[in-house]
Amino acid sequence: MPIDHSSYEIDVMISAKSIAAKVESLAKEITAFYAGTDKLVVVGLLRGSFVFIADLVRELNMPAEVDFLEVSSYGDSMKSSREVRIMKDLRGEIEGRDVLVVEDIIDTGHTMAHVMTLLQSRGPKRLEIATLLDKPSRREVEIKARWVGFEIPDEFVVGYGIDYAQRNRNLPYIGKVRQLE
Repeated sequence: MPIDHSSYEIDVMISAKSIAAKVESLAKEITAFYAGTDKLVVVGLLRGSFVFIADLVRELNMPAEVDFLEVSSYGDSMKSSREVRIMKDLRGEIEGRDVLVVEDIIDTGHTMAHVMTLLQSRGPKRLEIATLLDKPSRREVEIKARWVGFEIPDEFVVGYGIDYAQRNRNLPYIGKVRQLE
C-alpha cells in the first residue's frame, strides 16, 4: 500500500521481514570472517546506516566496538553532488585494528571510495565494507563491498534509516520513491 506524501508516494520494495532475515545472514558471515578478532571496530556511516548498524551489531556473535563517521554527498536532493564532506569523524583509533564499514547504500561509489581512502590512511589491519543496498548500475567509481544485503535497480529509495530530505527514515521497510505529477 503506497504512503501518500504531498509530492511523492512510496511503494514497498523490500519488506521488513526480508531485511531482518538478510541482516541475520550477513551477521553470521561477518562473525565467521572475523573469527579470532579480539574486538571488531564497526564504523557506521551516518545518518543512513544507523538502523542497519544497530540491527547488524546486535546479531554479531563477537566483541564489537561501534564508531561513526558522518559524511554527506546528497543534502536534500535525490541526486549525489559527488562532493563528499566529512561532517563527523571517528572518535577512536583504528590503527592495527579490524574495521568493518557499514553503509546503507552504495550508489555512484564516490562517498565510499572517499571514506575507504581516508580510513585506509589510518593503518587498519583489515578494512572491509558491508552495505545493505547496492546499485551497481550507477557505479562511477570502482568500489566493491564484501557483504551486500540486496542489489537493487536504479531507483531512489527510503526507509530503514534511509531518507529523502530527512523524512522516511522510520519506515521499517525499503520503499521506492515515486514522484507525483
